[in-house]
Amino acid sequence: MDTSSPLPADTAAAVAPLRPDGSPAVQGREGLDLTAVRGGVTAARGFRASGIHAGFRKDPGRLDMALVVSDEPCACAAVFTRNVFCSAPVSVSREHLGAQAGSPAYGTARAVAVNSGNANAATGEPGLEAARATARMVGEVVGCPEEEVMVASTGVIGEHLPLGPFEEGLPLAAQLLSTDGGADAARAIMTTDTRPKEAAVSFDGAAVGYPGCTFTVGGMAKGSGMIMPDMATMIAVVTTDAPVLPDALHAALAAAADGSFNKVTVDSDTSTNDSCFLLASGVAAPADATPFAPGSPAYAAFCAALASVCEDIARQMAADGEGATRLVTVNVSGAANASDADGAARAIANSPLVKTAVCGHDANWGRIAMAIGKSGAAFRQEDAAIDILGLPVCRCGLTVPFDEEEALRRFEQPEIIIDVDLGAGDASTTVWTCDLTHEYITINGDYRS
Repeated sequence: MDTSSPLPADTAAAVAPLRPDGSPAVQGREGLDLTAVRGGVTAARGFRASGIHAGFRKDPGRLDMALVVSDEPCACAAVFTRNVFCSAPVSVSREHLGAQAGSPAYGTARAVAVNSGNANAATGEPGLEAARATARMVGEVVGCPEEEVMVASTGVIGEHLPLGPFEEGLPLAAQLLSTDGGADAARAIMTTDTRPKEAAVSFDGAAVGYPGCTFTVGGMAKGSGMIMPDMATMIAVVTTDAPVLPDALHAALAAAADGSFNKVTVDSDTSTNDSCFLLASGVAAPADATPFAPGSPAYAAFCAALASVCEDIARQMAADGEGATRLVTVNVSGAANASDADGAARAIANSPLVKTAVCGHDANWGRIAMAIGKSGAAFRQEDAAIDILGLPVCRCGLTVPFDEEEALRRFEQPEIIIDVDLGAGDASTTVWTCDLTHEYITINGDYRS
């Protein structure tokens, strides 16, 4: 995904780690608590959503179109795939935000429409016209200009997007819009996902100069396969009722995506349709309130809440990787620089041998050593250390005797943690992936049949 803004230093310190079950921790920066709340993409004030069966999929019981609408035009920022085969909706949404490929995308929006079952990618000019027509139709039922509509699609690449389901379904989707519609919207954007992915947190504005206000960040995403940072077969919509201007909103989103969605890999493949939209209604603050400005305690708190939501959803995506039975967290420390840390972590997370070892409950640390050794990271093997599920298995580049039976017991945990210390510096990172099972082949071998 195309991002460019660094995470503010005070924000990095504000983000507490997630609990092992994937829920956000409530301990935030000093003086700030992040509280997990329900509602997903409609948890923040000023937003309604719906999810319906419009007809993109044959199963009438399966929701396949989501609509998220702000009560009023609001600030919007987005980050998109860098895949050269980007989809028509990506191109049109960029246009509506006045952005070129690779440049920051932010402006004003009122609605986001997402269909599943058809990616509208590699469809040429007809695909672009279909995406623009979709925006026009959404604008008509919502009551806004088509330029204030963001569009996204997910599904099979290379098939033209039919407009009939939009024509028939959008009036119903608009009729069903509600503050309780987030759950249906999250289900409507799923493809090979086995479960919807939602998260939301709130924080008290009193601690950051906005007494009497409670601010919320919530979101939804889909993503299960064709997933690799940049940003996956992933579509995400995140909302907030905090007052944040578009340019500052983009900086926060870019940083949050780099530390979460862009740290997920299921199968090393980057989709044509990656899109993440962040909308800010601002209605939780008084109308005359000063917008959150970069460098302020309020903006740092907002960035912390946004990062928490995005990381929570990112972990859910990795845990729901196609055919997955385990979430795998790869922590690399002691790298010479951030690039080496990231390269080593990705080499482990993308290794079929490491991922199948996790599937087989095999603490085969040699596969991890192989992966970091080929990653291009600068280190000496005699300085490397590896732990699997808290068990030391390699020190100074050499094997450490460990209890195989204890390792088998620990592999029953839902999250498998691999820790690597390269012993070459102070840089570190975390990447999330999953195990590789026979079911991954079944799902992708049968995807179009």
